[in-house]
Amino acid sequence: MNKKHAKSVITCDLEGRIETYNQGAEEIFGYRPEEVIGKKRVSLFSPGQTVLEFVPNWLKVASEQGEYRTKTVFLDRDKKPVAAQIRITPTYKDGQQIGFCGITEVLEDVSPEEVAPHISPMTRIFSWFVITRAPFLTAIIIPILVGAAWAVYQGLVQPFPWDLFLLALFAGIALHVAANTFNDYFDWKSGTDQVNNDYFLPYSGGSRSIELGLISEKALLRVATVSLAIAGLLGLILAYRSGPAILLFGVIGALSTYFYTAPPLRLAARKGLGELLIGLNFGPLATAGTVYALTGNVSAADFLVGIPIGILTTAILWINQFPDEDADRETGKINLVVILGKKRARWGYLLLLAVAFGLLLYWLAAGFLPASTLLIIASIPLAVYAGRIAVREYDQRSLIRANAATIQLHLAFGLLLVVGLLGSQLANRILSA
Repeated sequence: MNKKHAKSVITCDLEGRIETYNQGAEEIFGYRPEEVIGKKRVSLFSPGQTVLEFVPNWLKVASEQGEYRTKTVFLDRDKKPVAAQIRITPTYKDGQQIGFCGITEVLEDVSPEEVAPHISPMTRIFSWFVITRAPFLTAIIIPILVGAAWAVYQGLVQPFPWDLFLLALFAGIALHVAANTFNDYFDWKSGTDQVNNDYFLPYSGGSRSIELGLISEKALLRVATVSLAIAGLLGLILAYRSGPAILLFGVIGALSTYFYTAPPLRLAARKGLGELLIGLNFGPLATAGTVYALTGNVSAADFLVGIPIGILTTAILWINQFPDEDADRETGKINLVVILGKKRARWGYLLLLAVAFGLLLYWLAAGFLPASTLLIIASIPLAVYAGRIAVREYDQRSLIRANAATIQLHLAFGLLLVVGLLGSQLANRILSA
């Protein structure tokens, strides 16, 4: 094959999924058409950091101005850099843009270093946000905040032990980073990520950090292991400061973190066990563990207050599994969405939202929560918005709006609960002064 005189013509849809792939593309990149058409995205051919920093703008300009031309570096099948020039144009059907066409030619006698786009320090930092899935760390931060606010509302901590709180917070974050990176590593090793071409970045399908070349398999495993070790070290400090029972919370979290996608247990594939573990770890276990870390004691109420936020965390997982359904089924990752199918699973999603808000209203009526936590009803419009989309567009690309709204709902619900609990405590102090 002669790369220098070949001309690659590749078309893709708006998600980057490859639709056509000519002989020239095969000569330049080394992949056969049957390996990539309908199975891969065009990001396969570019260095990951180039994808993060430049490709979105290239596509934006092409859509707005009719084309975009540039010189850049691509990667062939062996990950060897290829200096090339590309012309990107939008493709249309019935007057609507449906994708892009990229025409690529190798630059003869030009080294890849001469045309490689300059990667900014911010993109290098952002790469680690992608690898660790940092934006999703609110899933553990919120229940830890709820647990701390609950301890304050109960009058269990005076003055507030900021050092213990920060230890618990960073232990939780380290454990969550370990969970994210172990998840990506084992989903890649099992083949789940390789066969999944329908994911909604950044909401489903993992971080794709290995696929993008942002990190190697071995390095990702090291990140996961080091993160778990950091969580363990912070847990030992908390055990010394707060009491040995904190280690029980840590062990449960660590085992869930590792075996969620790791063989032989692979809990995410155990017909609902994965959803249950997510709800428990990012709900009642997190709130009760935080209270114990701050006070050295724990009660049933400390677990109960975390149930609604844990249910909403499960709702995030639930809706994010919709685009991954086919790939999960093919690779034996039998979660509840796979068992039910998307059409029936949409009602399960609505049930999760209804139970979370129903518990809140019941506990308000029963006096378990203070009246100030009624603030949470301000997040109901988000729940209605996400639920309507899930019911109507469960099998469409536009479902991504529900994925985003569910994360926003979890954040809003949790923060409003925190404000309600702290506000009640503040009001009590003012009235008793």
